[in-house]
Amino acid sequence: MAISTFSSLLRYRKWAKSNWLVASLGLLLIVFSLSFFLDLTSDSVPFVDHNPPITSPSDLVKLKLSSKAKERGAFCLDGSLPGYHFSKGSGSGTKSWLVHLEGGSWCNTIASCSARAMTRLGSSNYFEHEVSFQGVLSSDPSQNPDFFNWNRVKVRYCDGASFSGRPEAEFKNETRLFFRGQLIWEAIIDELLSMGMSNAKQGILTGCSAGGLASLIHCDYFRDHLPKDAFVKCVSDGGFFLNVPDVLGNPTMRSFYRDVVKLQGLDKSLDQKCVARTEPSKCMFPQEFVNNIRTPVFLLNAAYDYWQIQHVLVPASADLDKSWAKCRLNIKECDAKQMKVLHGFRSSLMGAIGKFHQNKAGGMFIDSCYSHSQMLKPVMWHSPTSTRIKNKTIAESVGDWYFNRKPVKLIDCPYPCNPYCYNRPVRFSDAASAATTNN
Repeated sequence: MAISTFSSLLRYRKWAKSNWLVASLGLLLIVFSLSFFLDLTSDSVPFVDHNPPITSPSDLVKLKLSSKAKERGAFCLDGSLPGYHFSKGSGSGTKSWLVHLEGGSWCNTIASCSARAMTRLGSSNYFEHEVSFQGVLSSDPSQNPDFFNWNRVKVRYCDGASFSGRPEAEFKNETRLFFRGQLIWEAIIDELLSMGMSNAKQGILTGCSAGGLASLIHCDYFRDHLPKDAFVKCVSDGGFFLNVPDVLGNPTMRSFYRDVVKLQGLDKSLDQKCVARTEPSKCMFPQEFVNNIRTPVFLLNAAYDYWQIQHVLVPASADLDKSWAKCRLNIKECDAKQMKVLHGFRSSLMGAIGKFHQNKAGGMFIDSCYSHSQMLKPVMWHSPTSTRIKNKTIAESVGDWYFNRKPVKLIDCPYPCNPYCYNRPVRFSDAASAATTNN
């Protein structure tokens, strides 16, 4: 054993400096590719709160790998088993279920999916064994007044295509990666049904960012697999991505989605009415299919969504001269000309949700904050200082809508009118650390 180890060390020492340099550069390229299009501000990355809540041991929920995944052929990108975290309901909430889909952007090439497969967004080998349930997943009634005692589930995201990829694409693209997002979704829902969700009286499907998009894509499937007499609705948080050109006029996000759909074979998972009338990749944009969803939907979105500002409106490829460098990371650093562009982005969102606004069963909370994914962050979801519109927190608004206490169609005035916004500056170091660690 000692001789073998010594021989290995000798081989490593024989590496030239140039070999080490190439290896280091390769690692840096992988990290950069992840930090650019991974949704590093999603619920899978901890939010830096100035007054973070104290997490008690009861808030930490253990990981469970799916027992039905293997027989269904449902695997993460690297072939590992998908998983979820489950907190059992109590009292009046024993027959109520809240299923939350984790976010984390998408991968659109073999290279980016291969890099992703070496992170927690592509392999359960990197999942945390325990996660803290906060915000809409919290068991604390002061933090989560309406859903604290429900059965609460956080489904981990490891497929890179909003739980919608299909295995046929693997053969077409001749890759050893597993594009099984749709199968992961179906296997875990089937498992939850066997755990008691088949007897649910109330149900909510939620998700943040790429998971928020998935909650719209799979909303009717969720409704159809719960009892017919169950009261079921869906909430999308930060999942209303816009089909708009970047500041140079390039269709950056549309092209990116086109690659995702083609690579992972999403066309059969997307809204079929939409696919029948237009290019499948356009059906990744909620404005193209949200009005086809039969189940009541609530849209929670920031009008100045910083992920979309940094990746859709002003991606790095559209800011080579760095004139947007400060603004795209901190809205307070934007000049008058840049703010005009950001207000135009807000106007595009208003136009995209115009028809949905007329939907009597639908609800919305569109704040003017510089934020992204707000349901799992206590400082935004429900706290003395959380985001408000007309003096209503997000938690109160979602609760009023879900339980039909009152209609909720809240749209904030333009930035900077809302004093409750937690406009968090985003640093490049945040992205780099999130890409390389298992937070």
